[in-house]
Formats: sequence, structure tokens, C-alpha cells
Amino acid sequence: MSVLIKGGTVVTAEWMDAADVLIDGETIGAVGAGLDAPEAEVVDATGRFVLPGGIDVHTHLAMPLGDIASSDDFYTGHVAAAFGGTTTHLDFANQSKGESLLAALDEWHARARDKACIDYGFHLTLTDVNKAVLDEIARLPQHGVSTIKMLMAYKGRIMVGDEDLFLAMRRARDAGILTMVHCENGDVIDILVREAVASGHVAPKYHALTRPPQLEGEATGRAIAMAEVLDAPLYVVHVTCEDALTRVREARARGSRVTAETCVQYLFFTADNLDTKGFEGAKWVCSPPFRQGKDHEVLWSALRDNSLSVVSTDHCPFDFETQTVLGRDDLSRIPNGCPGIEDRLQVLHEAGVNGGRFNLQRFVDLTATTPARVFGLEGRKGAIAPGCDADIALWNMEAERTISVKTSHSAVDYNLYEGMKVRGFPERVYLRGKLLVDGDRFLGEPGSGRYLHRRVVRSRNSHHERGR
Repeated sequence: MSVLIKGGTVVTAEWMDAADVLIDGETIGAVGAGLDAPEAEVVDATGRFVLPGGIDVHTHLAMPLGDIASSDDFYTGHVAAAFGGTTTHLDFANQSKGESLLAALDEWHARARDKACIDYGFHLTLTDVNKAVLDEIARLPQHGVSTIKMLMAYKGRIMVGDEDLFLAMRRARDAGILTMVHCENGDVIDILVREAVASGHVAPKYHALTRPPQLEGEATGRAIAMAEVLDAPLYVVHVTCEDALTRVREARARGSRVTAETCVQYLFFTADNLDTKGFEGAKWVCSPPFRQGKDHEVLWSALRDNSLSVVSTDHCPFDFETQTVLGRDDLSRIPNGCPGIEDRLQVLHEAGVNGGRFNLQRFVDLTATTPARVFGLEGRKGAIAPGCDADIALWNMEAERTISVKTSHSAVDYNLYEGMKVRGFPERVYLRGKLLVDGDRFLGEPGSGRYLHRRVVRSRNSHHERGR
């Protein structure tokens, strides 16, 4: 079946203009002025902006954490994403100790397969690096995985040491796989956390105080140094502060193949939120932690000049009343993670575009086009162009709403952005040509989301990447 979206303003990373969009089955058949398709269903998009569906490259759905798991599974998380205008996400399949990478991938496929209602892919998180695991890395592209991730934090749980990080990054380079790294100095943080707890400093505010920005900056520089020695591509996840951003900017100026993201929440909240009366501050516990107000404008500036190329969420929600409270008497037991998969595009548009920090084209670039390019989905996702999947969001830029947990679709019991007013949000969302969201109605079905086999991307020198 064909659908003709007429009279809207199409927005891509490269241009914005009045144009019609013809959907032919699951893909975009044509984009241009005055299109005619007599057999097509016509959708009047007058006064609306036609954007590609968003791509969130950093999420944690149904993620186990001891005896609990993140509160959104691959159905509730996908419903929330769709209402927010996101039609594709990349989640992390986490290797357990002693487990093979492919076994971890199978586990996450089982979590997603029958629940998914948007399209998705997986990164592989390495937590137990050994010869067999190193040998497995080269096999990942056969299974549609073109990225691995390692964490330099969470000592004694999922942290990898420098030797393992270096060895795995080298194997990934040889296979054309991009290495993603969570950059914090886990050895020092472990000392600071243990000392804080022993001293009775267990309130949420100490989460930020035991993970200072210098330790994110130091680890970022260390990961970049390894990547430069290996001439390997590196993707730095959730940059929060000037200390880390300085290392990224210096590396890119040297021509290193370093790409970095921030997460949308780091543009809005500070460590002061963790010091909210009582235990409420635990709602803002994530790692790296929130920083200071001065870091906000540093991050916004980096989004403008392309030092930061992607905005994701690190969506990993835990119910405050039943899960977060497990850490009431011990900050080290507070489950780390915040919600945001539904709100990312709306709050970024409000503060970024409506706030005059960048234009709509840059907004699309940060949330759809560059994520597709970096993560092996270019030509299929992230653009309004012939041949791409018809993942389309029709935005009403004049409509206003107030964000609230009462109207959110995530399975978590609070919203970080509670009470925030936004102007502009998606009214209709299509996934591969099928209407998924129509106003307040969700039309998707569990199991209809499709696993994405992502291509290996031979990354270019950062000087040749699209600049802004």
C-alpha cells in the first residue's frame, strides 16, 4: 500500500523545504514538490514538519541488575520510544562472567523478539575478556553487530582493566568494529565510594561527590591514548563535563578517529538534583553523575560545533518506590539509571531548537542521521530520502504540552522532566510505512519490531566527518 504525505515541510540534516513524501510499501519511494499517486492514501501534512524517526543508540531495556531489572522491557520501552518519535534504538547485550559473546546476544534476542514494536539492534558489552572472547569479536559482524562496549568503571562487577580494553580494542579494529567506552576511573571511584559508605555518607548527593569530573576526564584521555596507539576508532559514551570534552576535542584536532555523544539529561540537570530533600535525589542517580551548571553550556557548544555528534538517552529506568529504595541506606546499592527514551526528542527540541541553540537540521543530524551513519544504518535509517525505510514522524511545532509521569508511556513510576513545558512534538509516527502512533493511539503490535543487521563502518578521520 502507498501513502502520500502532502503539504508538509520536510527536514533532513542537509536541507529543509516544502515537499511531499511518497511511501511505497516499507520504504520511501519519492520526495519532492507536487507528487501525485492516484492509488495512494493521502495524508494532509499542511502546517506539519516531516522528520525522520529518531534513533537512540544507547538504551538498556530489561537489563538485569542483581535481583532486579530495568523497569521497561522491549514492549513498554518501545511504546514509550514511539510516542516520543523514536523508531529505532540500539540496546546493549551484556556478557556475564564466563559467558560467550554469542550466548549473551542470544539472551537479548530472546528478551526482544516477541515484544519489540520498533526496530532495534544490539551492541555487545564485554565484561570478561579472555582468548575465546577475543576470538569471538571477529564473528560479530556475521550476526549484525558492528560495535562492542567496555566499561572502565564498576570495579568488581563489569569493569575491564586497561590490558583487556587494549586487547579487545585491537581485535575490534582488525574486524572493522567500533569500540564504545564508558570512561571513568573505576579504581579510584571504588576507593572513594567505600570510604564514603564507611563514614556514613550514604545520601544520594555523595554519588556525585565520589565520581568527580576529573576521573571522567582522566579515563577519557586514557581510552583515547589507547585508540591512538592502535589507530582504532573510538566512541566515547555519555560525555558529561568539560574535563572529558577537552580530551575529545584535542583528539579530534589531532585527527584521531574519535566520536562522542552526550545524553539528553546531562543538558538539564546538575549534582544539586541529587541533594533533593529526603531520598528523592536518588531519582537522578546515574553514571557518570550529573555535573555543574557550567557544564551545560559547554555541552551545548560541543553539540553546535560537532565535538559531540550524537544525543542519546542511556535509558535505564528503575522504579523509585520498589527498586531505587534498595539503596536508601547505602549509596553503592542505588541502581544507576534514568528514564528518557520518550522525552529525548521533545526536550532537546524545546531547549535546542526553540531555545535558539541550533536549527532543525542540526536536530535531525544529532538524533537520527549521524547515529545512522556511525552505527551502520546509513541509507536505511535516519533520513527522508528515496530507498530509506519509511520511518517518519509528523511534528506539530506549535502544539504545547506539559511532560508528566501521568501521561508518559514508560513503565517507570516517575519522570525526570516532570512539569516541563514543551512546544513541538510528533503527532503521527510511521515505522516502515505503517502508522505506529496516531495522536494518543498506539497501533503497533508486539513482535512487529525488526532486528537490524548493521554494517561494519570503516570510520574516517574526524576531519572528514560532517562538521557543523
